[in-house]
Amino acid sequence: MSSDLTDDPWLHDRQRIGRAIRDARMRRNLTQESVFLAIPMNRSYYQDIEAGDGNPTLDTLLAIASAIGVPLAELVR
Repeated sequence: MSSDLTDDPWLHDRQRIGRAIRDARMRRNLTQESVFLAIPMNRSYYQDIEAGDGNPTLDTLLAIASAIGVPLAELVR
């Protein structure tokens, strides 16, 4: 049985969080590279998170928020 993304109950929330991360990063004029290198994290995984395809842990979200310079609540509200 193949997994269908439309059956993913958290997809919308991950996409919303990914957009919030991207928007916060861009407001601070940061590149994706500057963020994933500060964490450090794999480039493709960071891109997946911003696209809503990644499934980051709380520690990863905290690291991203810190690298961008925003409180975690700003990214997940």
